[in-house]
Amino acid sequence: MPYRIGALALFVITLVASWTLGGWVGYRQVEQESLEESFRYRQLVANELNRYLPIPELMAEHPLLGEALENPDDRTVILQANEEMQRMATIVGSSDVYLMDITGLTIASSNYQQEDSFVGSNYAFRPYFFEAVNSGDSAIYFALGMMSGVRGLYFSHPIRDARGKTLGVIAVKVLVHELESQWHRPASLSEAEMVVLDPSGVSFLASKPNWLYRDFEPQTGPEANEEARQRYPDRDLAPIQIELLGRPWGLSEQSEKIRIQEEIRGGDYLSVRTALPRLDWTLQVMVSTRPVVWTRLGFVLGGLAIFCGGFLTWLYLRERYRREAELALRGEQLERSVAERTADLERSNEQLLEEIRERERTQTELRETQQELIQAAKLAVLGQMSAGLNHEMNQPLTAIQTYARNSRKFLEKGAAEMVDANLQEIVTLCDKMAELTRQFKVFARKSEGPPSVVDLRLPVDAALKIITAQKNSTGIDIDWQRPDQAVMCHGDLIRIEQVMVNLMANAVQAVEGREDPRVSIQIRDHGDSWQCIVRDNGSGLPGNTEQIFEPFFTTKSVKQGLGLGLSISRQIVDALGGRLTGHNRSGGPGAEFVLTLKKREAME
Repeated sequence: MPYRIGALALFVITLVASWTLGGWVGYRQVEQESLEESFRYRQLVANELNRYLPIPELMAEHPLLGEALENPDDRTVILQANEEMQRMATIVGSSDVYLMDITGLTIASSNYQQEDSFVGSNYAFRPYFFEAVNSGDSAIYFALGMMSGVRGLYFSHPIRDARGKTLGVIAVKVLVHELESQWHRPASLSEAEMVVLDPSGVSFLASKPNWLYRDFEPQTGPEANEEARQRYPDRDLAPIQIELLGRPWGLSEQSEKIRIQEEIRGGDYLSVRTALPRLDWTLQVMVSTRPVVWTRLGFVLGGLAIFCGGFLTWLYLRERYRREAELALRGEQLERSVAERTADLERSNEQLLEEIRERERTQTELRETQQELIQAAKLAVLGQMSAGLNHEMNQPLTAIQTYARNSRKFLEKGAAEMVDANLQEIVTLCDKMAELTRQFKVFARKSEGPPSVVDLRLPVDAALKIITAQKNSTGIDIDWQRPDQAVMCHGDLIRIEQVMVNLMANAVQAVEGREDPRVSIQIRDHGDSWQCIVRDNGSGLPGNTEQIFEPFFTTKSVKQGLGLGLSISRQIVDALGGRLTGHNRSGGPGAEFVLTLKKREAME
């Protein structure tokens, strides 16, 4: 029960605080928007005043106006003055420009040709006239036109002669429709209204037509009312019904909440009054307070969300503490079970570690066995090639023996030149034998070190020397289409040579017994890699070409090999990052093996 009372009290406090805070934020936002609108319109009015204020002073410097005031009976001068002021009105974009003598009588005007011309009218009672005469400086005044009944701003300035004596006043009337229309152009607020009040509190600019020429300060004295009736002749100037609702909490002194009772709905506004520059006007911006209600509702919803979140969190924590007590009890039971299972897991882990170590040893032995198998296959190839090597070595040895015997006889006869020629032949034959044995030594040794960049032509050249030394290569047309430029690829010289020896040896064995045995070797560009192609015109491969790369698969007799050469060659190429494929030729009999290795540029 105490929990429910506390929760209910906290709920009510949350609602009240949210409603109050939402009102404060909402009114502050409305006030800020009102101040921004006031500042914008004040700048607009200041720009208009700065635009027209110096114009009458400049016009007063025109010599024709002074001449007209000094000679008011000269019709030619007056006509020139009328035409000049008509041009002035057109240039500055004003409504009217007119010239008054020292008594306030209008003697010339830009509208002299119109029926409602100012010529002959006396405006000595207008403040813009007697203020200009008395102060000797420019004056500004707002009123309805006596002749046109149109609202306008009047700018005036005295005209003096060469001795400084005041001869009259020139006045410029500017319509205020532009000021009123500018209020709606930015229109940042859809429910913002505006009125501009004169010193007596009467609105002469308003965003609502029914608010124009209304008294917003009915408590002003009779003198102010009389001045307003002179300023706005034939206007009702009825007071507007305004109820003051006080200043909302947290707002500045220039803000006040009001209610316009004439409004059917939405008559509550936040009113902000601002004085306009250089004039005794007051700008009153009224923004509807309806958005404040929505702001308050938003804060209330936010407060409810926070209250619900906090209340649910409290319930969750309360339930959590209860559950933690239960879990603590169960934890003790689990600890005992875990201790029992830990012992079992430790025993299982020891068994797994032993199995892992045994697997690593097996893999190491497998790799070593594989390397030994590759070396054994190479030695087997060397064994197969030994007969051809004996044949190739026997001929130069016989020739060396013959040259040596002849040299002894030539020495006995004193033929030193013949002995030197025989020794040169012996040296040549020895170099040939050394080159043969060197290639076999390179082929037989194991490759060391990581792959590097090699010229693909070099292992092909070395493999050809080994293959051509065999007896069974005699009579076979071996076409090595050697490129002129270096063919740089990613690989290892010894291992690529081993692969090429195997491919060429297979090709030579495949064309044995053919009438026109041919083997061709070609290197071609394949994008980011090089392809070395070994073709023959033998009997070709069996139907399943991938089977030839399996260990111990062979179509030859047992004397010719164990079927490990292609399997080992593919493993070598795969380790170099390349690819080895084989298939039957499409353009004729025989097989074609393609060794693909990446270019040097592709690896950089």
